[in-house]
Amino acid sequence: MMFPEYRARRVRKSEGMRRLVRETSLCVDNLVLPLFTVPGKGVKKPIDSMPGCFHLSADYLVKACREAYDLGIPAVILFGVPDKKDPLATGAYAKDGVVQKAVAEVKAKVPELVVITDVCLCAYMDHGHCGVVEKGVVDNDASLDLLARTAVSHAEAGADVVAPSDMMDGRVAEIREALDDEGLSNTAVLSYAVKYCSAFYGPFRDAAHSAPGFGDRSTYQMDPANSREALREAALDIEEGADILMVKPALPYLDIVRLLADETDLPLAAYNVSGEFSMIHAAARMGWLDLERAMMETLVSIRRAGADMILTYFAVQAAKVLGR
Repeated sequence: MMFPEYRARRVRKSEGMRRLVRETSLCVDNLVLPLFTVPGKGVKKPIDSMPGCFHLSADYLVKACREAYDLGIPAVILFGVPDKKDPLATGAYAKDGVVQKAVAEVKAKVPELVVITDVCLCAYMDHGHCGVVEKGVVDNDASLDLLARTAVSHAEAGADVVAPSDMMDGRVAEIREALDDEGLSNTAVLSYAVKYCSAFYGPFRDAAHSAPGFGDRSTYQMDPANSREALREAALDIEEGADILMVKPALPYLDIVRLLADETDLPLAAYNVSGEFSMIHAAARMGWLDLERAMMETLVSIRRAGADMILTYFAVQAAKVLGR
């Protein structure tokens, strides 16, 4: 049998050779660690549906942030889990809210770490939706002021980046204007520009106590069948002043990550969400997958698709692997 002159295996024969010709690189600089913060002190409570993840009071949160920073992880994103909810999500923008207090603590103790805050109302609303509900319907425009107030309160506490995840139309412009009006023009906006109405958020909603009390979020989150809509959503957020765009979830939407990487020039993030994380853990626990190999292959695939930043609950574990 005659072979062609080129044989691909020649550049696969050793680890050194594979490293030389590797097309996609993953490094710790690409990682963002999501963390859940709760009121109180001395709280480190495991989240059953997300192995290795915890509800952390501010003191334990600072320790987790210090560990991440010492491993070279440049940023964390904070999600607040309050002890009270109400119809106007007042805890979301309270100056002494759980996220606001946590941000101040982290920036005081680990000032070099980039602190991103999730800006949404669902965890603070008694009905669990991401905006104000009027007569059983989420009122987009009535929600914008509350989102902007939340973003400003996070920035005033010291957040470097605010990340609106609510998918209300116009919220990036509202937040950008509010930040600028308060002299916070250096606070960046990372927009969840392309957020799908996905089945992969289940463990997160368990962790954040943020499942909707009625219906679902399909009227404001994107239809999983749509890709061209992703370009429209991204274009709107760019026009409104977003500094970074994000696709969420990552794995079922790698084609969308690639699409945005090709069609836009802003930094691009992708969220390796809770369902993706917990599926790998569950399969590894059953002996069906090698956890470390599946984790690294997953993260490399997100980078290969075009993401500059990966929000992942694997960040600490992956940083340790990358540091070997």
